[in-house]
Amino acid sequence: MSLPLPLHTSSSQRNRESRSYYTTQTRSPASAEGKSINGAATTDVKEEKPRSKERIIVGVDFGTTFSGVAAAYTGAPDEIEIIKTWPGGNGITSDKVPTELSYEPAPPNSPPGTPPTVKWGFQFRPEEPRLRCIKLFLDRAQKLPFYVSPLETASQLRKNKKTVVDAVADYLTQIRKHTMDTLRRRYGEGLVASTPVDWVLTCPAVWSDAAKNTTLLAAERAGMGEKSQIRMISEPEAAAVYTLKAIQLQPTHLKVGDNLIVCDAGGGTVDLIAYKIVSLTPLRVEESAVGTGGLCGSAFLNYRFEEHVKSRLGQTRFDELKTKKAKSWQMALKYFEEFVKRSFNEDEHQEVNIPLPGLPDDEAAGLDSGFLLLTSSQVKSIFDPIIKEVCDLVQGQVDVLRRKGAIVSGIILVGGFGQSDYLYRRLRAHFAPAYDDEGTIPPPPPYTELPTNPPPPDPLADRPLPIEVMQPIHAWTAVVRGAVLRGLESGSSTVLSRRARMHYGTSYATVYDETKHPVTERYWSPLWERWMVSDRMQWHIRKGEPISPTNPIAFHYTRNFRPGQSMVVTDDLIACEADDPPDRYTRDLIHVCTLTTDLSAVPRHLFTKLTTTRGVEFLNLDFTLEMTVDSAGLGFELKVDGVRYGRVEAEFHSV
Repeated sequence: MSLPLPLHTSSSQRNRESRSYYTTQTRSPASAEGKSINGAATTDVKEEKPRSKERIIVGVDFGTTFSGVAAAYTGAPDEIEIIKTWPGGNGITSDKVPTELSYEPAPPNSPPGTPPTVKWGFQFRPEEPRLRCIKLFLDRAQKLPFYVSPLETASQLRKNKKTVVDAVADYLTQIRKHTMDTLRRRYGEGLVASTPVDWVLTCPAVWSDAAKNTTLLAAERAGMGEKSQIRMISEPEAAAVYTLKAIQLQPTHLKVGDNLIVCDAGGGTVDLIAYKIVSLTPLRVEESAVGTGGLCGSAFLNYRFEEHVKSRLGQTRFDELKTKKAKSWQMALKYFEEFVKRSFNEDEHQEVNIPLPGLPDDEAAGLDSGFLLLTSSQVKSIFDPIIKEVCDLVQGQVDVLRRKGAIVSGIILVGGFGQSDYLYRRLRAHFAPAYDDEGTIPPPPPYTELPTNPPPPDPLADRPLPIEVMQPIHAWTAVVRGAVLRGLESGSSTVLSRRARMHYGTSYATVYDETKHPVTERYWSPLWERWMVSDRMQWHIRKGEPISPTNPIAFHYTRNFRPGQSMVVTDDLIACEADDPPDRYTRDLIHVCTLTTDLSAVPRHLFTKLTTTRGVEFLNLDFTLEMTVDSAGLGFELKVDGVRYGRVEAEFHSV
């Protein structure tokens, strides 16, 4: 779903004298000195408030179709527990709960203003309407899958006077309440009451900065703490943290310099990130290619399965099945979900019998004794288009790495769809065709001393070595387990650096140069007393460039203030998805957020008093905004001469 970009406010409509002037970009060297080096502010050690010695870390994998929760007590960090019991589950355990909710009006005799009751997760009967895939609406830049109706979702929200953020906050509230109740049962009321709970949320790798911020806002409203205290990690990175920790504990052929591709195949989306091993002991990796993703999760298999059944039964009989025999249809879906999607492979299952109790026998349709027969080729026809999309995504990451001369050693398959045996086999056949059934590369033909003609050229001689496909244990919960592990990390993170998914920069004003700038864009600055041009772009982070939270990016500004003028200034953080960003602002650029900085906390002696030739006095200040980029978020701070004077408020904008 695409929406028009917000209009950019022209510099002629702003106070040009408070715009940045001669902006440059510098990476701040890591140092605790807090001094200025060549005009660039260095990074000082952040002071943290004293914390309780022990904490409870809760990871929340807020997914498109299912969500999961895991927790660990820092007193026993090796024991990560997955919540498996859920309201409405009728005692059945599940590693995840459906990401679904609805609102029921308060009873007629309720006091005025009583909020509606929230139903969620497993609390629905099959035929009941509910909000599904609500997560996808947090990022308006993302394309919606065909089975998600914006009109239907908007109608349900409007009926209950809710926004998307309201609905997400309400769902996360239920997650929080159930989690806290489970923790009290597990650890006891006293320990939970006296131990801080730290929440770590996951988000897709391709999420926009605005969507990440909105997710944090919803989590804050759900009672998970202040937005600045809630941690976020991208889903494939969380999966990588867990999987790499597991690999570290077992014999492996991996070596420094090898690259691994994490494929997080979920219900709605498939996300990929590639990592290069830079150290084995301790295990440290760096992101080696910009993450990618697509809408080709396992939920699309459900809809292809539904279309297949409809084609077999006919529209009329299929509609009757869903309305008059809803339980039979739900039984068929459940069997397809829990057995076919996870366990099907064409070598063992020449046919699959889908339960559809209550339907009369029909030889032409393949109905016999309450079962619908699907041949192996029919199941493959449901799977193959979606599997191909996943293979193409992974191949894209492999191609990017190999063009750089990198060695790709493994593909790590995680997520709900990542449990699929058929997906594993197809990926293995695509990326490791040279392996035999025992997982080894067949030996070359035996050596002979008999004279022979020169052998024909080997068509596989120049082919890259096969890539091992790994499907770790706990593939479905790898993301949420990794989120907990990230919360438990006290020192250096397993992931040392990441790759920028876009160019990030700011616009600035500079002196007019007739050899570079159109004369129609110049304007006269009465304070600088010269011709200027504005809306030039300075790109501080380049797309694909390595970035690390330990190495902030510094944006340098100079501002002018007339007597009595407000010390609160704003700047726009701009992004560009194109490979080659423009050198001036254009309307197809992405307005990430507006940065609001209050300079009144800066001591006045740090301002420089200047006077124009006409005797007009004004103050000038050189300062730096430092941007820290983490796995799933941006943070900003104000510094003058290397000294921190507070945080910078960022108002994120949806595209």
